[in-house]
Amino acid sequence: MKEKITAKDFFNKLLAGISIAIIVGLIPNAILGELFKFLSTKVSVFKYLLLIVQIAQFAVPCLVGALVSMQFKLNPIETASVTMSTLVASGVVSFNEDGFKIAGIGDLINTIIIAGFAVYLCLLLRGKLGNLTLVLLPMIIVCVAGGIGVLILPYVKMITGAIGALIANFTNFKPLIMSILLSISFAIIIISPMSTVAIALAVGLSGLSSGAANIGICATCASLVVGSLRANPSGITIAVLLGSPKMFLSNWIKHPILNLPIILTALISGIFAYIFNIQGTPESAGFGFSGLVGPINAFARMEGSAFNNLIIIIIAFFVVPFVAAFVVDYLFVKVLKLYKHEVFKFESED
Repeated sequence: MKEKITAKDFFNKLLAGISIAIIVGLIPNAILGELFKFLSTKVSVFKYLLLIVQIAQFAVPCLVGALVSMQFKLNPIETASVTMSTLVASGVVSFNEDGFKIAGIGDLINTIIIAGFAVYLCLLLRGKLGNLTLVLLPMIIVCVAGGIGVLILPYVKMITGAIGALIANFTNFKPLIMSILLSISFAIIIISPMSTVAIALAVGLSGLSSGAANIGICATCASLVVGSLRANPSGITIAVLLGSPKMFLSNWIKHPILNLPIILTALISGIFAYIFNIQGTPESAGFGFSGLVGPINAFARMEGSAFNNLIIIIIAFFVVPFVAAFVVDYLFVKVLKLYKHEVFKFESED
């Protein structure tokens, strides 16, 4: 007898699998990437270790397929079929006249859509293919779900393109307003299925616009850390602190009110990004303080006393976002009572 799954249960299981896939796939490079990059200039073995953690994140689409499948307790054949479909649909692999290339983690939005659709197809076909399941199921799932994923990928990518166009317009505003808008924008993007790095590179954020974007990402990490302190084991909080806010994608979708502390913390932090004139490059704009990419790039573009500049970097990237996050958390939870810390509860499975 088939277990009935409600739309809410389906959605929750989908998000739970995605959350785990994101943290597992991105944590190695997020934490160790910059460290290995620095050490590789001193000891050659770290060049290989850097390559390893960079390659590991290419597996995110496959991890999404596999871990979402586990949430639904799919069998090995079904899990493999879903995993192949998410890889195909993600766009992480592209072809040209010279062959193919693998880059980034693909389009996470499309990956999520196809992961859910592929699982639905597996559940729909369960028990209907008889002895031919091993042969037919992979072909059906990959061709149908993966094929649809390839077809809709260009249109789904337009979402990122539209966001990028909006952000590009923000750079035309006066510096203070631009800093606030970019800080808030990247604070939201970093927890969403979209890629801050891809958008920053596409728009070509540099100078203060890059610095403000990075400070916004720090604001989100600070907001999630402060909320997570009272709702999760220390390991979850540390993971966010080290630069993995996307692991709270499920919470963000289920509890839109999380946007309130994130936006207000980012607004405050963005003002200080302007005051301290935090700088950056298109390549550094999507990282925040993950791997110290943002702070290092900002420090390298500052003039004057190295000691004073270091103090400014610490204040802008760490002190301001965390102080603002604690104040905002107290305001919304204790004073206004708009939500409880349970909205930050990280759930890996139902």
